[in-house]
Order: sequence, then C-alpha cells, then structure tokens
Amino acid sequence: MNRNILLKDLSVKDYKETWDYQSELLQKIVDVKIDNRRNNHAKKTENYFLFVEHPHVYTLGKSGDLSNLLLNEQQLKEKEAAFYKINRGGDITYHGPGQIVGYPILDLENFFTDIHKYLRLLEETIILTIAEYGLKGERSNGETGVWLDVGTPFARKICAMGIRSSRWVTMHGFALNANTNLGYFDNIIPCGIRGKAVTSMEVELGEKVDVIEVKEKILKHFKTLFEVEEYIVS
Repeated sequence: MNRNILLKDLSVKDYKETWDYQSELLQKIVDVKIDNRRNNHAKKTENYFLFVEHPHVYTLGKSGDLSNLLLNEQQLKEKEAAFYKINRGGDITYHGPGQIVGYPILDLENFFTDIHKYLRLLEETIILTIAEYGLKGERSNGETGVWLDVGTPFARKICAMGIRSSRWVTMHGFALNANTNLGYFDNIIPCGIRGKAVTSMEVELGEKVDVIEVKEKILKHFKTLFEVEEYIVS
C-alpha cells in the first residue's frame, strides 16, 4: 500500500486541459493495477492531489439535465465562459476565479474501498477547514457537498462535489467557493437544485480569504482523515 500523495498546484489552467490531465493520471494508475493482476506483480500505484483554478466554465455531470444551464451559446461567449458535458457524477456547476478546486486522484485500494466513505471524508475535509474560519459547514441529506444553515430557509451551498471512479481510482473532486464571483451561479440551477442559494467564504466572512492559507488547511485535514503518510510536491 502506498499512502504518499504527489501534490501538484496547477495554478490557473483551462478546464479541458485539466480534465485530460486527470484522465491521463487515472489511466496510468489503472494500467499499473491491470498489469499487477495479470502478471502477479506488486508494483505500487501512485496517488495525486491537484489544486487548480479554472477560467469561467460550466460543467454538466453525466446524469445532469442540460436545461439547468440558463445560457445559450452566444450568451456563454459574452460571459467568456466555456461549457462541457463531463464524466463525473452530479448535475451542473460553475468553476471560476477565486474558487479552490481540488482533484484527488487516488487509488482507493491504498486507503479503503468505499465510495460513500470517500465522499463523506471529502465533505469532512471541507467542514473542518471552514470551521477554522468560524463557519459551520454541514451535510444536506441526499445532496452531496458542504452547506450552511441546512434545514432552514437560508440553506446555501459553499462547496460542490462530484467524482468519477474506475477500478477504485478517483478523479474530479470538490470546488470550494473562497473568493468566487457568485453572480456566475445565476446562470445555472446549481447542481440541479431549485430554490437553494450558493455562497462563498468571502461573502460569509465579509472579507477575502487567503487562498494559500485555505489550501494548507485543506491539506492538513485531508492528511489526517485519509491517513496520508506524506505529501510529495511535484
């Protein structure tokens, strides 16, 4: 078992390029697993954690409804936003500047083989992170991600999540609204859920947050929850 994680901060990177890169890393891990099983090898598989910030983009999950995108092609161009149908779970979401996007590409056989547990620990990572800023993150029954004021008329989502896995290898991940322009969410029905608002750390705290600091806290809690041995910056 390999519980080290190769950590890469991609800074600002196009969504499609990042998606392709994730797919390459996932396939690299899967190929090792296939070879191990076919040839009775015991080569360790690698794990990755990517941080990235995307230019304006809307992505629709494989089970999503296109009608939840409220813009036509011309309006997307006017807003300088891209759109992709992708292979993660979930419906539609937005990525853009000021958002902390994390893509753990893990061989869960190095950790535990339980997708439900994986998602709950991802949520817990964010819940513990924002708690350090005095924000009480919660889960909303049947709605993956992290929310504030669940069960009230003021429920609002601060972190969206959607993943894909193949042979217990994960890709995609979470998008935490740190200093995000929430106006872009007005152009979609976020995650296909009507009547629920979206928020950010900046809105809740009344000031911009230090993104580098937030990332450090995310990694700290992720390391504890997933029992990571070591991060190797690459």
